[in-house]
Amino acid sequence: MLSLVLPKGSLEKATLDLFDAADLTVRRASDRDYHASIDDPRIDRVRFLRPQEIPSYLERGLFDVGITGRDWITETEAEVVSLGELRYSKATSNPVRVVLAVPDSAPWQTVSDLPEGIRISTEFPSLTRRFLADHGVKAMAVPSYGATEAKVPDIVDAIVDVTETGSSLRKNGLRILETLLTSYTELVACPPSYADAEKRAAMEDIALLLRGAIQARGNVLLKLNVPAAKLAAVTEMLPAMSSPTITALASGDMNAVETVVAKRGVNTLIPALKAAGAHDILEIPISKIVE
Repeated sequence: MLSLVLPKGSLEKATLDLFDAADLTVRRASDRDYHASIDDPRIDRVRFLRPQEIPSYLERGLFDVGITGRDWITETEAEVVSLGELRYSKATSNPVRVVLAVPDSAPWQTVSDLPEGIRISTEFPSLTRRFLADHGVKAMAVPSYGATEAKVPDIVDAIVDVTETGSSLRKNGLRILETLLTSYTELVACPPSYADAEKRAAMEDIALLLRGAIQARGNVLLKLNVPAAKLAAVTEMLPAMSSPTITALASGDMNAVETVVAKRGVNTLIPALKAAGAHDILEIPISKIVE
């Protein structure tokens, strides 16, 4: 039913991991293969392409739905329908930023300080030109096809580039002058495909599974048994998405308690629960949380 296009390159592994967690495992002959499949009746064709190209291909109707970044949607100004942010990136769950960076030694402190004719290397020439025009800066935006940081100061004076942690910029002696755009990965659709009720329902199902897999990351399910006399003390220690689920057991004055907690910190929480009177404590991985 749906033709799906996924990002090749830096987002590729993180995207494959997400689809696997969502029970939408992507299968292909090798990691160099641009054609793939997903064993799901809602998806009949899968391709891998550079994220820069994906918004335009969706706008032209070559695919029904795909994953790319808000940065490339903004750069291409493609008309696509967003099905929502998928808060993951190549290294963290944080957004990436498109930033204007200059050498540490440069005197400029704001974008308005940039001199006329400054040379700026970037993979986002359209976004950069629009940003500079909005700030009244007359500059030369030089298209870059990789290794953008390495072009300062010999080839250009500054760069507009994407960063997740800022470590590569610092390593190359650059500092961030301005953030042009904060970008999450997004699930986006071809407008005519989204207008088709059957295809839209399938897209929303896929989005639900992907969001559920992201929501589950970093969380586990705790199940434990607690005597009635200790119940209040134990439940006060338990964080939960709403409140813990408590069920009276068939015999005795015991209660079964279960709740979703953050994986981080569970190493200290479990001994504390045991000391407070809980026992038969189980820690269970979660693959999806659908609210």
